[in-house]
Amino acid sequence: MTAVAPVPEGVEYFLDARGDERALRIHWHHDADLVVLSMWRGHQCVSSFRLAIDEVPELIEALREGLDDAYVAAPRVDALPA
Repeated sequence: MTAVAPVPEGVEYFLDARGDERALRIHWHHDADLVVLSMWRGHQCVSSFRLAIDEVPELIEALREGLDDAYVAAPRVDALPA
């Protein structure tokens, strides 16, 4: 897609566990009432998704539910063999 300049202020990056310079970038656009989630490989944006600001709570809830399920599925540290 397109190459970009250095990261603007207020942008958050999350690195992909697979490496290979993959990252998720989150950039709020309060003037347009949306947040842009974009996928990066190195210095190139390879895809983006515009999420309306009023849909953000639903996304957060879906992430929270998944995190809760992960904690339930994870073995307890005190239950692991020594």
